[in-house]
Amino acid sequence: MKVRVAREVLAEAVGWVAKGLPSRPSVPILSGMLVEADDGQVTLSRFDYECSAQVRVPAEVADEGRHLVPGRLLAGICRSMPGDSVDLSGDASRVQVTSGSSRFVLHSLPLGEYPALPEMPAAKGVVNGAVLARAVAQVVSAAGRDDTLPVFTGIRVEIRGSTISLLATDRYRLAVRSFEWEPADPRVDASALVPAKLLADVSKAMAGEELTLALGSTRTGDGLIGFESAGRRATSRLIDGEFPKVRSLIPAESAVTSTVRVDTAALVEAVKRVALVAERSTPVRITFAGGTASLDAGSGEEAQASESVEVTLTGEPVVTGFNAGYLLDGLASIGAPVAHFAFTQSTKPANLTGLHSPDDSPTGESAYILMPMRLPS
Repeated sequence: MKVRVAREVLAEAVGWVAKGLPSRPSVPILSGMLVEADDGQVTLSRFDYECSAQVRVPAEVADEGRHLVPGRLLAGICRSMPGDSVDLSGDASRVQVTSGSSRFVLHSLPLGEYPALPEMPAAKGVVNGAVLARAVAQVVSAAGRDDTLPVFTGIRVEIRGSTISLLATDRYRLAVRSFEWEPADPRVDASALVPAKLLADVSKAMAGEELTLALGSTRTGDGLIGFESAGRRATSRLIDGEFPKVRSLIPAESAVTSTVRVDTAALVEAVKRVALVAERSTPVRITFAGGTASLDAGSGEEAQASESVEVTLTGEPVVTGFNAGYLLDGLASIGAPVAHFAFTQSTKPANLTGLHSPDDSPTGESAYILMPMRLPS
């Protein structure tokens, strides 16, 4: 193999593929990155039996070839190279990486032991990359991080005709986001539970392009989802298990007794300040009454804090309490200048949505459901 690639192009591509490499692979060979040079391009790939990533970049190919090299090490080298281009050359046992006066020699890993990458499943349609990235960013903070409960570490993708809905929950909050896409078959009806981290990484990397969403069998044990756009592709096995039926937690509009509209940035800053004295397991108390939200945290024997923010309240006054971190995650996820809270009861889940102006009405396309915490008597 003998190729030359623009340094910035190579560094970005290698970095994206290496990002998903396991830090402690079950089998050492899975720490490798496959480098293939042919037909005017270099293809970089990785696969750990669960997730795969592959990217193709243009290159000057003098000699074709394929090598398996330590992926994270290659990524670090490409980031630090001084020149405008990088030369890769290799023989049966090693790969040399050169740029300017810098030269590195990497020992090749055994190609014969590396697993074959999975084939892309059948394409289901095309989605705007920016729309998908925005939707994933709005729900991913609600996904669980406890690997002993894998069902909660995923984002449920529901495809119903021309609408895709994303749902995530860690049992203490629920995030929902719906958006339009272009299905290959307008009658498509499918659901999949996708690892949240993988979906967040892929959607962010492909945010600037139209991307193809592919979905294979969703049967337990062999489900596969794939994404492809602008020379990049990624696949992931689906998470086995039954996602909880969480839509019933979203308050029905007819049951809402109180709504609150508040400047998002002002509330965020107030919650951050008051939360400085709140212990992790204690809530920030919020009283919505009249035109004010009064925030309180701390106890009589410890540090205390209070602050008020102007709001527009419609309906009955509400006294409730939320985990400060979860509330801040929700306010960040709505990405709108006005936060809209809908309450049925102070002890029931609250629905947080974003509005572009105080006069707007909630669209129903998104929801961030916050479970209230028990307030100390």
